[in-house]
Amino acid sequence: MATYVLAGGAWIGAWAWRAVTKRLRENGHEVYPLSLTGLGDRVHLASPSVNLETHIADVVNTLVSEDLRDVVLVAHSYSSVPVTGAADRAHDRIARLVFVDTAPIPDGMAFIDIYPPEGRQLVERSVAEQGDGWRWPLPDWDILENTFGASLAGMTDEQRRWFRASAAPQPFGTFTQPLRLTRPDAAPHPKLAVLCEFTEAQMREMIAAGHPYALAMSGPEWRFVELPTSHWPMFSEPERLAAILHEAGAQRS
Repeated sequence: MATYVLAGGAWIGAWAWRAVTKRLRENGHEVYPLSLTGLGDRVHLASPSVNLETHIADVVNTLVSEDLRDVVLVAHSYSSVPVTGAADRAHDRIARLVFVDTAPIPDGMAFIDIYPPEGRQLVERSVAEQGDGWRWPLPDWDILENTFGASLAGMTDEQRRWFRASAAPQPFGTFTQPLRLTRPDAAPHPKLAVLCEFTEAQMREMIAAGHPYALAMSGPEWRFVELPTSHWPMFSEPERLAAILHEAGAQRS
């Protein structure tokens, strides 16, 4: 059986992985869903000082304090950045990386840099006007889909209500602090990309075209699997996502 550490994207904590965690544990796996600092059950720790290094430390400290090894480390959306940092810091504890509807960003880049200028301006305005200058509240559904391209396909009204009721504002320092890798020349981990909003053919076309989002996914260590659904498959397709992760755990060595 495999050991999984699950890190969610912006606004969500360990609660978002509930259905996936249940199914993986039913299959005998050891599973650690995370709430990064300021989110989920750690919302009380939110402050202007929370940044990317805080979230990298959250992941690394879980690996070290639980003495986890041969880990399948799973990133969703924003958490691709702290997960990439954690895999750099705790390289030898990781067996495989899984990126759920997301991709790594390069060393020296911040997550906010992936947004086009209009999207970045919208985020910064929301942080200034609604988040006391250091938090980004969960936007309206229309903004998520039509400005940031985060599909809600397959999510029920009940799931949307649960998401909004449970979401916490994202500490903005986690978006603005650049990723700094300490061992960029380390041997790459095997990587699986779970594609929810692109097909594999589309992704490979983007790689061939040199698209910056896709370039990091061009190495021989990458494998792709399609899961056409929302940007949050832990809500819209938890059983299928759990099955994909189960298979990834079986292939980790």
